[in-house]
Amino acid sequence: MLKMGSKTMIKWSKQITSAQVVQLIKAERDIQKTMVIFDSATAEYANGFRHDHQTFSLMISRLVSANNFRSAEELLCRMKEEKCNITEDIFLSIFRAYGRVHKPLDAVRVFHKMKDYQCDPSQKSYITVFAILVAENQLNLALRFYRNMREMGIPPSVTSLNVLIKALCKNSGTMDAALWIFREMPNRGCPPDSYTYGTLINGLCRLGKIGEAKELFKEMEAKACSPTVVTYTSLIRGLCQSKDLDSAINLLEEMASKGIVPNVFTYSSMMDGLCKGGCSSQALELLDMMVSRRHLPNMITYSTLIHGLCKEGKLQEAVEILDRMKLQGLRPDAGLYGKIISGFCDICKFHEAANFLDEMVLGGISPNRLTWSLHVRIHNIVVQGLCTEHPNRAFQLYLSMRTRGISIDAKTFDSLVNYFCKKGDQHKAAHLVDEMVLDGCIPDEVTWNAVVSGFWDRRKVREAAELAQVELIGTVMSLRIMQVI
Repeated sequence: MLKMGSKTMIKWSKQITSAQVVQLIKAERDIQKTMVIFDSATAEYANGFRHDHQTFSLMISRLVSANNFRSAEELLCRMKEEKCNITEDIFLSIFRAYGRVHKPLDAVRVFHKMKDYQCDPSQKSYITVFAILVAENQLNLALRFYRNMREMGIPPSVTSLNVLIKALCKNSGTMDAALWIFREMPNRGCPPDSYTYGTLINGLCRLGKIGEAKELFKEMEAKACSPTVVTYTSLIRGLCQSKDLDSAINLLEEMASKGIVPNVFTYSSMMDGLCKGGCSSQALELLDMMVSRRHLPNMITYSTLIHGLCKEGKLQEAVEILDRMKLQGLRPDAGLYGKIISGFCDICKFHEAANFLDEMVLGGISPNRLTWSLHVRIHNIVVQGLCTEHPNRAFQLYLSMRTRGISIDAKTFDSLVNYFCKKGDQHKAAHLVDEMVLDGCIPDEVTWNAVVSGFWDRRKVREAAELAQVELIGTVMSLRIMQVI
């Protein structure tokens, strides 16, 4: 490949072949340069070269991998125009790519165009699109698609019935239908496999039907269907949610005895159960075991532990976990910081709480729509708490709140006004009252009295007020005399 100015030129041999084009495309990682190679080969049409199924399908695959769907579909049209053989594998790569970027309706749209390209969809295409619809929770459309598939003469298979059962397990109202299909599978020549059992056990656990899930787990083993790590994890999570920690721990030990290695989700589910059961110390031991087995904790693992430790008031351990998380390169969100800050507020350590608020700001960590109300609440609580021992810092945090658009409640204003009144800084107290009123907060009687009393105690104001009182009494007396006359 030779670069000349801003253009990239390919020097081809006299007899360019598809194999050469394929080799160059596979060797190039940059999608734009890949397109240059493909287009340069197209320029050789004048010398008798033609793109074939191999070069077209590879280029389409590379384009959809880079989420360049429009160009991929344009190449598909070009294949049709050039009367190039279009096979199902090209469509499958497009379906899967649309599924990967959560665009199930585009997968369906392309599926319905298959016949326009003289490519009849097989069972594989039907099941691929059906699975994408189920994965994206397009359940009504998925069930219509499945009915259409059966009407087109596609016979049921273990794979298609597994996807159907997965769809039915997503809603409590259709769980019984999923179990009925499961019982009917052997009669249709489709014996359930480990995936079938795992899907049903996960669905039952999600609905809190742990007893039924355990029975199905026993049946699975009796029928020589080996449970996978996913199935064990589903059941452990379900047992933890039903507060049956002993059974969950036994199941974790059973995994080890059978040589089934727990994954990060298994450990996280077990830790969640232990933390919610007030056993955060055991959860920390499990974390150490997990790390020793070279499983890196994820955001869910750390969040679970921090929530559990804060709930038990073990803030030092929670902060240590937060530090481990940051050292691993994971970025705590506003919700996690909020949990630790709230924990420090609960034990009246407002200075430490303010330090973590500062850390959030310096780290550019902002709350989302779900954590915004917590964010506002903890800022107000910290300012109120700081007013007692660290008033200057309280006022600085108050100013920061105003700058960042965090609403200030009446209690926070009251705390600041009372502090400045006691300090004798009546002008700042009055200014805060002005801001309070502008923000739509009505000062209560105590706040008004604090401000007025502060001004009253100042000698010049008191003398002026006394003089005004004398003048007022004099005016009233004069009016009364005039009335008598």
